Amino acid sequence: MKPFLNFCALCCFIGIFRLPLEYYTFLRILISIGALLVLYNTLNFKQHYLSIIFLVILILFNPVFPIYLYRKSLWIPIDTITGILFLLINFLEKPIQKKEEEITEEASKQSLSIHQRSPSRDRIINPQQSKED
Repeated sequence: MKPFLNFCALCCFIGIFRLPLEYYTFLRILISIGALLVLYNTLNFKQHYLSIIFLVILILFNPVFPIYLYRKSLWIPIDTITGILFLLINFLEKPIQKKEEEITEEASKQSLSIHQRSPSRDRIINPQQSKED
């Protein structure tokens, strides 16, 4: 997912320049997909402030009901901020995944220690024990 978020950020930064209309349609579709992915991940990790930000980005860039601002001078800061946010999410995702991995490692260690401490119920008892012992 990280290369895709980097690609989204790069496309936002390229969108600052004067390009054909087809590129901006492509940009809307790409950023909408990226915002949906980030929105899904932030909702799973219960990061509601980032969810709200990317919901606004999704609404602003959606290709189904496009919002036209008609002036390039309004889109330049929006594209720049959106690109920076995609890069920021890309770097913020590392600690979140590490925390999740640490939690799963701790849970597996705890489950191993529980199984090691509890004795097994099925013990084989030799009915003929020698009296010499």
